[in-house]
Amino acid sequence: MSSPEKHLSAALLSHKPYTPGIQPNFTERVIKLNTNENPFPPSEKVREKVLSEIESLNLYPSPRSSALRDCVANLHSLAENQVIIGNGSDDLLNLCVRCFADENLKVGMLAPSYSLYETLASIQGAKVVGISFANENFELPVEGIVSSGVNLFFLTSPHAPSGKEYGLAELEEVLQGFSGIMVIDEAYADFAGHHAIPLLSKYSNLIITRTLSKSYSLAGLRVGYALASPALVEVLDQAREVYNLDRLAQAGALAALSDREYFQSTLSQIIKLREGLREEFIVLGWHTIPSGANFLFTKPSRQGETGPEVASDLYEFLHNRGILVRYFPKSHLTESYLRISIGKQAEMRILMDRIREWQTQE
Repeated sequence: MSSPEKHLSAALLSHKPYTPGIQPNFTERVIKLNTNENPFPPSEKVREKVLSEIESLNLYPSPRSSALRDCVANLHSLAENQVIIGNGSDDLLNLCVRCFADENLKVGMLAPSYSLYETLASIQGAKVVGISFANENFELPVEGIVSSGVNLFFLTSPHAPSGKEYGLAELEEVLQGFSGIMVIDEAYADFAGHHAIPLLSKYSNLIITRTLSKSYSLAGLRVGYALASPALVEVLDQAREVYNLDRLAQAGALAALSDREYFQSTLSQIIKLREGLREEFIVLGWHTIPSGANFLFTKPSRQGETGPEVASDLYEFLHNRGILVRYFPKSHLTESYLRISIGKQAEMRILMDRIREWQTQE
């Protein structure tokens, strides 16, 4: 059989696939702090609803996830035609690229940020424009975004991997000067003090994406949604796969969104644990970005030394002791930092014990 490469599109020949965080086997005993999952299980209502839906798996799901659209619209005080549901927010990011990017159109993003943006853009053959940060404070480069000249821009808020929050005034300053399609990826917004939803009524070129993976403990079901003008939602719907969300995911998402008490309880616990861990890092003298997410981005130091070698050494030290965190060595802005997801209290204690052990090593 001949190689499939000669049949590939030109875009795929130079394509670099996205690399997710390590996913260990379920038989491995590890503390998993590398993919920003929620440490708490879903609401019990999710379990009940998903189990009750199994009897109906012989039937196709709602092709538009209609009940879920209504639920999300009510949650955010929007109209149903301002909501589209996806198989995780990644599905919706992909829809945006399908609709607004090709070999003749540029796609912009913060550099560094969620690397899937570049992956999706390259599949479409689009030219990628990265807008760099001035320094490790990750302040929003407003002028760079506005003057980028791209057709589609992905802005992660809170930013990943730093966790930096961007306020409403900053985001609006960008939108006032940007003429393309602006996607604000709010995967972590529930853990933050700000969100961009009030801007939807003012800017018809704005799309906001959200996920139920982080704050609703549904990473395994793959559910996300996007909020936008009715005109933009209609365009995205044209490119959306039919039946893009299965019956179990639709049922589980509805149950999760309905249990506001459980949602608020787990959310407040994660934020409290996050701030507690940040205080621990401050005591150690580690530069740690104030976070609006369910993780911390911190610069490890040992005996007064920081840098890529120090961060890499701690990453390997923790990995060898069954604690998974994330290291991003490809950018000078991230190579001296580790990103650590917030786990349960006992996991945070073990993490700090191992860090103190590492610090005493020569």
